[in-house]
Amino acid sequence: MIIARSPLRISLGGGGTDLPSYYKEHEGFLISAAIDKYVYILVHETFGEEMLIKYSKQERVTSLEEIQHPIIREALKLLDIPPKKLEICSMADIPAGTGLGSSSTFTIGLLKALHAYKGDIVSTRTLAEEACEIEMERLKEPIGKQDQYIAAYGGITCMDFRKDGYVWVDPLSLSDETLYNLEDHLLLFFTGYSRSASTILAEQDKRSKEHDSSMVANLDFVKELGLQSKKAFEEGNLEEFAKIMNVHWEYKKKRSGGMSNPKMDEWYQLAMENGAKGGKLIGAGGGGFMLFYAEDKIRLRKVLREAGMQEVRFRFEMEGAKIIG
Repeated sequence: MIIARSPLRISLGGGGTDLPSYYKEHEGFLISAAIDKYVYILVHETFGEEMLIKYSKQERVTSLEEIQHPIIREALKLLDIPPKKLEICSMADIPAGTGLGSSSTFTIGLLKALHAYKGDIVSTRTLAEEACEIEMERLKEPIGKQDQYIAAYGGITCMDFRKDGYVWVDPLSLSDETLYNLEDHLLLFFTGYSRSASTILAEQDKRSKEHDSSMVANLDFVKELGLQSKKAFEEGNLEEFAKIMNVHWEYKKKRSGGMSNPKMDEWYQLAMENGAKGGKLIGAGGGGFMLFYAEDKIRLRKVLREAGMQEVRFRFEMEGAKIIG
């Protein structure tokens, strides 16, 4: 049995500039961080002539065309693996549709496991590029490249998205003290809402392709905020990063009417009045997790818990996708 593990992520700056509709014209930049919450993929060779696939559903198939799960189907096609004598199962620490990059993390974990099954030695960059090919080229999802690369590489990582599609990956330069302080003061809370990232991102993608001036200006500014966050991190100025988070959230909400809702706005305001210095929604928007930077963590935890939010405690994950069994 082969077991692959790939990490989920939080974005720390510049989110949204990793979509081709933006970076092919303007280049993108963001900072992403892998966390110690994972998607697990199990691949097991069997004696049967069919393939058994288990996720939120269960499938038994004898041909690739029968496979309903689009990512699994396309990954098997890409790696030329026939649908027989194999069992594929997936599990996750966090539900899908909650803004932590679960779909691409699944793709990366699946590819890592299938390459191991074939006996391939595959580079981290190849893994990320294959995941992008499956999701963005073959399945035509209107998404960016952040999630595939951070799931493959792990760590706290800066990404430059070039006009030709190349992604330059570089670890964020942080002192140990800044890293520990950042990890200790970031809190992640589940809103209780889940949504499809593709639905939210489709509007941004469409407007960017149409050269909508307000959308392009918004993303230009968010990219600059990402670069400012990088500078703040490198200088150990986490108070400045917290302020940038707030500005980022205000600009993020302007990109789509479905980005937030009255309840999330209420929670955000409550957090800012009770210990949070900065905060924003993680992911494409519309639900999922809210991330806060807080000095008074005890107070913030108590207030948001009483307001109905569930905290998910996390640490940064410095390794990307890997085989663990």
